[in-house]
Amino acid sequence: MKILYEAKATATGGRAGHTETEDGTLSLDLSIPEGLGGPGGSGANPEQLFAAGYAACFLSAVKAAAPKQKVEIPEDAKVTSVVGIGRRDDGVGFKLCVRLTVELPGVEREQAEEVVRQAHEICPYSHAIKNNVDVDLGVV
Repeated sequence: MKILYEAKATATGGRAGHTETEDGTLSLDLSIPEGLGGPGGSGANPEQLFAAGYAACFLSAVKAAAPKQKVEIPEDAKVTSVVGIGRRDDGVGFKLCVRLTVELPGVEREQAEEVVRQAHEICPYSHAIKNNVDVDLGVV
């Protein structure tokens, strides 16, 4: 694979620490959510970061897939990503699941669903977690 871009981030303190990118464009304190046994707080958590990145990347994949279906993506299109975390069935560790909801106002449902299916094939986040994380796709 020819790498076109690399992002570098460093975390300290784990889920209750801090993370930032090498160039300083992202710098966040982290907090453990109450649902995972932590105190909560104003810091972000890895699931939120994953959800935000996946939503942005998936919308770009939707925009890339649309011309093949002769679909114009409206300016107010959006993707909402919900990332869940829970114990694996084997009890050894944790597992993620994702629900992506795509809103394409003015696009017929059948066309939107096909664009979303194609986007799921080309999105690098979708490819990275394929066969390992359950992803539920929805169109509203």
